[in-house]
Amino acid sequence: MRSIIKRALSLHLPPGKSAFLWGPRKVGKSYWIRHSLPNVPVIDLLKTEVFADFASRPSLLRERHQSHKGLLVIDEVQKIPALLDEVHWLIENKGLSFLLTGSSARKLRRGHANLLGGRAWKRTMTPLSYTEVKGFELESVMVSGLLPSHFLSPSPLEELRAYTSDYLKEEIAAEALVQNIPTFSDFLRVAAISSSELLNYANVAREVGISNRVVRTYFDILEETYLGFRIPPWKSSKNRRMILTEKFYLFDVGVTNYLARRRPLLGSAEFGKSFEQFILMEILAYKAYRSPDLPVTFWRTSTGQEVDFILGDKEVAIEVKGGARVHAGDLAALKVIAEDGPVKKKIVVCLEPESRKLEGGIRIVPWQLFLNELWAGDLI
Repeated sequence: MRSIIKRALSLHLPPGKSAFLWGPRKVGKSYWIRHSLPNVPVIDLLKTEVFADFASRPSLLRERHQSHKGLLVIDEVQKIPALLDEVHWLIENKGLSFLLTGSSARKLRRGHANLLGGRAWKRTMTPLSYTEVKGFELESVMVSGLLPSHFLSPSPLEELRAYTSDYLKEEIAAEALVQNIPTFSDFLRVAAISSSELLNYANVAREVGISNRVVRTYFDILEETYLGFRIPPWKSSKNRRMILTEKFYLFDVGVTNYLARRRPLLGSAEFGKSFEQFILMEILAYKAYRSPDLPVTFWRTSTGQEVDFILGDKEVAIEVKGGARVHAGDLAALKVIAEDGPVKKKIVVCLEPESRKLEGGIRIVPWQLFLNELWAGDLI
């Protein structure tokens, strides 16, 4: 039976300190607030009447709450950027603390909204991680993904259909981020198909029938609404010419597979791509909750040798293999990267049932053991 044990996010705000909490829609921010901060007042801007009040008079925040003591939550703050000026005033003059949640920073940044100049910490909520749930089945997760309502649903494909049509298209358009919904819908499908590959704006533009400039804007929108992210390449090599192009991933493996119209079967190439994305999702969740300054890159030479992920300053090199058995040829890139300077740990994350250690210090690690070690802090 699938269930959520406990979300890994911990706020730990000192008295008088404020924070932004970002994350894609339906990732669980509002649920977390209700259960973790049950007695904290919440201004929910998704409610029509609340939005109407504050949109017409942002000063109501000051008038109603300047005598408040303790923490105050504003949910979906990006809907009314002018509220941040009032938040700034209340922090400076009344010593209030705020938790400001949102699913899009684009509107705030592009509108030069007041982002509080360092007065608020930044926190990010990701989809569910392996350590937060019970009843985890890898093949099922490749279909449902790890957004809470999708993971828990008996009909995840219906949930994904609603999510991709109602939010990824219509709500992004409602935020005035995109006007041409059919074109953006085509772009989402191509972005999902090419997720985990090197970013090639020209190829995507040709597939969708739009300009490179518009494609770049669309990728920026996905990143600024927390629906996707770029992974930079490792650039420091003494001996080899490196690929300097970024990779792009959508934020959730279930959303990716639904948009790409695929259902990856164990052992297939599609499963391998999905498995790689799932491991990256876990790494990024760990980064968000436990190690926000952890660099995550990938290593690829101009001749095509590639290591999927590098954590830290070559502290851990990770190759992800979705097959039931790791072969000698799967180790080539890890051997090459070791020749290019010291690597503290070299790991192949795979579906093998038992861990083993090979010459050169390469560890073959079952994915469950890898995730347990990651979240226990044993890798970094």
